[in-house]
Parts: sequence; structure tokens; C-alpha cells
Amino acid sequence: MSDWKSLLKAESTDWLLEAGNASVRYFALTELLEKPETEPEVLDAKAQIMHTGVVPKILSKQNEQGYWETPDRFYTAKYKGTVWQLIILAGLGTDGTDERVKNACEFILDYSQDHESGGFSVYHSARTGGGRHGTVIPCLTGNMVFSLIKLGFLKDSRVERAINWITKYQRFDDGEAPVPKGWPYDTMKSCFSKHTCHMGAAKALKALAAIPPE
Repeated sequence: MSDWKSLLKAESTDWLLEAGNASVRYFALTELLEKPETEPEVLDAKAQIMHTGVVPKILSKQNEQGYWETPDRFYTAKYKGTVWQLIILAGLGTDGTDERVKNACEFILDYSQDHESGGFSVYHSARTGGGRHGTVIPCLTGNMVFSLIKLGFLKDSRVERAINWITKYQRFDDGEAPVPKGWPYDTMKSCFSKHTCHMGAAKALKALAAIPPE
């Protein structure tokens, strides 16, 4: 919508473009003003995200192996574990080419993604590697797909498998349809019961919306 400014009660663009918050400035430039990523001021805002504010503070607490807190508590350490840091980093426009960020993405793919289905699990499987098949949940899968896409992993085959998990298993009904049978519906009753989990549906939609239209 090109005339969105006409709907404002007050002009706030200059405020959003202030240098005090690099992430807000970057998204204002790219999503509101629709400036291309190659514009010098966009490149500068993107670079500043990595050097000022929250992002460098988060990365300073990262273990050199890619995780935060402890490896096994990547999900259960709320809200300091690895999955929560990835969600924040993705939402702030963090540069996915940074080696620390890539290490974090690789860690969560190795440690949380279920090898069998492609969804993301809240627990790691010491026996098979990856995430436990029986504890794959929709909200985590959606959050990780969103984060990994935003951090540059859209074309990765593992992320494509996770997207396929959403399109295959995610429910969006509110109880109108019969409850599906079989895995994962029979194992995670809190996520797949008489109606879909509202958080699972919201995070799945967020993930799918992150896929570029072209």
C-alpha cells in the first residue's frame, strides 16, 4: 500500500529511522520505505545491528559450540536457551552470514530436528541423534522454520523438510473436523487434541509467511 502515510494520525517515520535502534531503523528502511538491501543506508543499518544493542549482547553469551545455557536445555531453559535466542536474533534482523549465527543454526538443526519427520522436538535423542520423535511440537517447529528462514537457511534441505512437516501435520481447525489419528496426534495431546493449539497455528503461519513469494 503506497499511501499508508495518509492513514497516520502523526508522522512517525523520522522517529523509526533514528540511529538509536539499528533493527527498527533497518526494518523501517526495508519494509516501510521499501528500500533495497543494496542501498548504502540499509547496509549500514544491517551492519549496526551486529555491533549495537541487543544482538551483540546475546552473541557474547553464546558457547563456542553454538548453543546458549546447556546443550540439552535448548528449549526447556526458558527463555535463555538456544531456541529462544534464535527467535530473538531472527526477529531483530541479525546477519545470518555471521559464523556465530550459522553455528547456532547448525546446532539446533543437529540437536532438535527429528530425523524421521523433519519437525523440531523439545528434547534431544542421545540414542539416535537429532530430536526425539515423540516430542516434536508444532509451535517449536514453526518458530524454528521462521528463524532459520530469516537467518538464511531457506534453501537448506533440512528446513524444506520442516516446512513439509507443517504442511503435512499442522491443524488449523477449531474443532470442526474429526481429530486425526496416528502420529503426532496420538502422542502430543496438549498440542493435538479436540482442536488445534492456537500457538502452534500462529507460529506455523508465521513460518509460512516468512517464505518469499517468488
